[in-house]
Amino acid sequence: MKKLESTLPNMAIVLTSIAVIAGLALGYVNSVTAGPIEQIKAQQLSDGIKAVLNADEVAVEAPDTLESGAVVYRTDKGVSVQATDPNGFGGKLTVLVGFDNEGCIQGYQILETSETPGLGAKADQWFQKGQKGDIIGKSPARNNMTVSKDGGEVDAITASTITSRAFLRCVNSAYEALSVKEDAQTGATAQHKEEMEVSNE
Repeated sequence: MKKLESTLPNMAIVLTSIAVIAGLALGYVNSVTAGPIEQIKAQQLSDGIKAVLNADEVAVEAPDTLESGAVVYRTDKGVSVQATDPNGFGGKLTVLVGFDNEGCIQGYQILETSETPGLGAKADQWFQKGQKGDIIGKSPARNNMTVSKDGGEVDAITASTITSRAFLRCVNSAYEALSVKEDAQTGATAQHKEEMEVSNE
């Protein structure tokens, strides 16, 4: 087979051919793997909702995505909210938080993290029940859910204050999303509630 001359047009043809073949191959791989990946994510989310609500089985209503980006999942066992903070130490941090009917935290699960292994990545356990930063059973409405260094009630992960702050911002955002959704469902705004309280005095 005659070797192609090393000219600019020939090199352009070869590079274009390689790019087209690579693009087709990537497109095929993506089409084959997209479905299974979505199924895995859906299963992980389903398992996460069960975990944060401490339930073996839950019936989940259609999720509500709020303007803040938080996603609210109402179930027959409580409510779980997915919230994201872009400013973790390693980047974006996404947390799923489960709340009971009183707004107390039942559990949480880290859905996405790029935090440092052995440091910020400890967030998946650090704030669980019985651990140093235990937030289970607490309510952002009654407890100051910020790190103690900032005047709050939660012990930060050792040497990972940035991650701890991002995690707690997710928790607080999740609670705010829960409150916004409840206000929307009842049709009562905070101002309306205050007016009702004043009229009852």
